[in-house]
Amino acid sequence: MKIPPIVSLQEWEAARQKLLIKEKELTHARDAMAAERRRMPWLAVEKEYEFDGPKGKKSLLDLFDGRHQLIVYRAFFEPGVFGWPDHACRGCSLGADQVGHLAHLNARDTTLVYASRAPQADIARLKKRMGWAMPWYTITDSFDADFGVDEWHGTNVFFHHDDRIFRTYFINNRGDEAMGSTWSYLDATPLGRQEKWEDSPEGYPQTPPYKWWNWHDEYAASPDPKWARVVDQALVELNLDK
Repeated sequence: MKIPPIVSLQEWEAARQKLLIKEKELTHARDAMAAERRRMPWLAVEKEYEFDGPKGKKSLLDLFDGRHQLIVYRAFFEPGVFGWPDHACRGCSLGADQVGHLAHLNARDTTLVYASRAPQADIARLKKRMGWAMPWYTITDSFDADFGVDEWHGTNVFFHHDDRIFRTYFINNRGDEAMGSTWSYLDATPLGRQEKWEDSPEGYPQTPPYKWWNWHDEYAASPDPKWARVVDQALVELNLDK
């Protein structure tokens, strides 16, 4: 292995600052891409779909769990997949290990679920072994084929509006590598992070940045005024209060 040059602190900091310019450009480009996603046309879901869950049959609408946004990751765990019956696909499992606490998504009106063709008893056993907590449903019909995930993994995003369901976005292949954090999931949704700094269509819900953040076990509690003051001060100091 040929290592890079060894330099002084000043040279290292100069190199970092040079690269930081490109990193900020990448961040802004990622924000711009998310803004374009929020302006994507929607595709109406006309068919009825049925899933098996821990408590029985569920429709696609049921999977929203009362929220407006639904993210469905198609994981490969079923007969014929490498690792069956002890494990799900290695790639899907690596992705599942990266999923953050779902309370933060739920606080932004968003539900994340996994879906496979394995029976519920096998899914429950797998989740217990691997320590996964996301809702995980069994596909029973043509859902995977209809949404491009019958032969490969993928993340579909849906929105529930006026008693109708719409497909709003789809991510697969290497795009799925970035999924797992609260931010990567919200950036794929039509409402985004719902913070005021975002470039979103007029009328979309938005709140001040940071103020909605909470410990994952305290979202049901009233907002803490002390945290709001901490955020206000930080926004002023960082010149982000506009």
